[in-house]
Amino acid sequence: MHGRNWKKRISVSVAGAAVATVTAVGVAPATAAPPQAPATAQAPATAPADSQAAPATSAVTFAGPHGADGHSALAEEVDYEQWKRDVSAVTDEARPYLEERISQGGGEKMAIVLDIDNTSLETHFHPIWELPTPAVEQTLDLARYADSQGVAVYFVTARPGIIYGLTKDNLEKEGFPISGLYVRDLPDIFDEVSKYKTAKRAEIESKGYKIIANIGNTPTDVVGGHAEKTFKLPDYDGALS
Repeated sequence: MHGRNWKKRISVSVAGAAVATVTAVGVAPATAAPPQAPATAQAPATAPADSQAAPATSAVTFAGPHGADGHSALAEEVDYEQWKRDVSAVTDEARPYLEERISQGGGEKMAIVLDIDNTSLETHFHPIWELPTPAVEQTLDLARYADSQGVAVYFVTARPGIIYGLTKDNLEKEGFPISGLYVRDLPDIFDEVSKYKTAKRAEIESKGYKIIANIGNTPTDVVGGHAEKTFKLPDYDGALS
């Protein structure tokens, strides 16, 4: 999620994040590979093949009546029911893709990567103090399906490490399988969000995984490669973090 928007959602001091460490559930820390050139998220389109080992990435983006992200720029209010329909427009394409890709996997060690705010959890539509924040049901269904097929489910979020425990507990209470959860340590806070998220996907790949899908709702979630296919949920020109 965009760092500026997350600051609006929860009053967590950036200085407090200094005590936090980037943590992965069930995985050992690894040195992140350098980020690769961002791929443009258009739908449907095929991004240029990476010059190194990363595979070509294609993207599916919600396209509505007012532009690539659906509604007019800087919309102050987002209708909840419309948002759910717009999310479904993307996840309805993600499910058959996952089914086909997993069936072709053979012995591959596969993973999907999910953003959290307004991708996995309905953060925008529920006060932060009313926990747990409900799951985005369409994303939860995809995560459970992937997990049932032996595909690892990783979360990469721009949330600060100081709320790692709260975030993990929320995901678990909503029923998400978690193979790994990456949050931002103090040094990561000074990086661009897209650079940080790209580096974490590269780190997951360094563990031997093939990232078959990367799902988020902002451009910073889905650029940078290190995924075979990206799915961008609506953010309505930044109205959702």
